[in-house]
Amino acid sequence: LSAVTPGMMVVFVSLFLFRQAERARMQADALLRNILPSPVADRLKIDPTTIADSFSAVTVLFADLVGFTQMSAAANPQEVVGLLNAVFSEFDALTEKHGLEKIKTIGDAYMVVGGLPTPRPDHAEAVAAMALAMQAELQDRVPPLLLRIGIHSGPVVAGVIGTTKFSYDVWGDTVNTASRMESHGLA
Repeated sequence: LSAVTPGMMVVFVSLFLFRQAERARMQADALLRNILPSPVADRLKIDPTTIADSFSAVTVLFADLVGFTQMSAAANPQEVVGLLNAVFSEFDALTEKHGLEKIKTIGDAYMVVGGLPTPRPDHAEAVAAMALAMQAELQDRVPPLLLRIGIHSGPVVAGVIGTTKFSYDVWGDTVNTASRMESHGLA
């Protein structure tokens, strides 16, 4: 009995530590997949070198909340962040629904891409449907919010940049054109 008890304690402590380590690994994996697209996260876990890809056909969407900067100047911080979080959470759900990839938010702007990291032939249609759904989400809001949207299709380069607070981003004329279309568009 005196020899078995310490052995059992070692087994139980080992199991406890294994479960804790497994739980921590799962949390880290979930966090990584929340930052990066799943296929990119999988590649990064296997080989932590530079990830850079070229895509010949994607569709980029930029959406900006018109007048949000002026509105936020007159509101308290909790209202500003609460409203922006509510709107962008709705957009996140639409991104998932349409099978698109959220790239980032930039202030009160939202950027999403169709056709990467997994290419798909209907990327333009999916992004256009997302744009219409985004507008529909904002129609009944109080206060009313308007969007200015820019969309463009073409080639891009995508990859992971940075060593701290790294991000998955896209570059190229397609991105620049979509951004310019948004900034010069009508609400």
